[in-house]
Amino acid sequence: MVTSTDQLGREITHPLRPQRIVSLVPSQTELLYYLGLQERVVGITKFCIHPESWFHTKTRVGGTKNPDLQKIRSLQPDLIIGNKEENDVTQITELMEEFPVWMSDISNLDEACEMIQAIGTLVQQPEKASELVSEISLRFKSLEKRINNKSLRVAYVIWKEPWMVAGSETFIDDLIVRCGCINVFEKIPRYPKTDLQEIKKLEPDVILLATEPYPFEEKHIAEVKSQLSGARVALADGELFSWYGPRLLNTPEYLKNLLPPPVVNKSILLRNFGFIILTQF
Repeated sequence: MVTSTDQLGREITHPLRPQRIVSLVPSQTELLYYLGLQERVVGITKFCIHPESWFHTKTRVGGTKNPDLQKIRSLQPDLIIGNKEENDVTQITELMEEFPVWMSDISNLDEACEMIQAIGTLVQQPEKASELVSEISLRFKSLEKRINNKSLRVAYVIWKEPWMVAGSETFIDDLIVRCGCINVFEKIPRYPKTDLQEIKKLEPDVILLATEPYPFEEKHIAEVKSQLSGARVALADGELFSWYGPRLLNTPEYLKNLLPPPVVNKSILLRNFGFIILTQF
């Protein structure tokens, strides 16, 4: 048996090479698959839809907020992996009394990379985790080098009835900032409730409607535009904005195309048929 420290600062004792792992977080389930733990993961949640093969073959132990504790017990896990934000504290605390539970706590990209490396070490796949962290970091650095202003104002909507948005101290806020934008709810922590009129007062340039946790669709764009005609409204892939595992490999390119910089005061020389056209953007 060995001892590891999770992102809550808790020390947990677990087998050197855990063989019966239950994951209660979709993005971390996808990470375990990426790390090659095909036979060692025995339980996942009903929201762990990636990879599809695991979704159809692994034992599902309920949701992230309401896991079936009896089903988890029946699997006799030697390691449970959860997350402070996504899982219910009461049920997680009960599981901690019976099993080794490693908890992540993620509010920015750096903490996501720390989690990836820590879980890689936890399951005896440190090299593969290191390679993943290096590639994610490289791609985000490439994104940041292409951004030279922070004037695009963004509201990221995660729920409807009541309307809720991503504020500060969230992973989503960190990504908004990393792609050179301002979160109009940056002064309010976590996920505040709001309404469309309040959003309008903050004068966002772009309103992003996330495809998860609330399943916003094209029809919702028209609804929002009818009350906020001055802003661009678009759907945002909730997985690429909030899954902090190997899916982050695709996030930088997605952000670059989803949130291009607004008007920039610079000149671009365009050569056309032997003469130069000076264009202002």
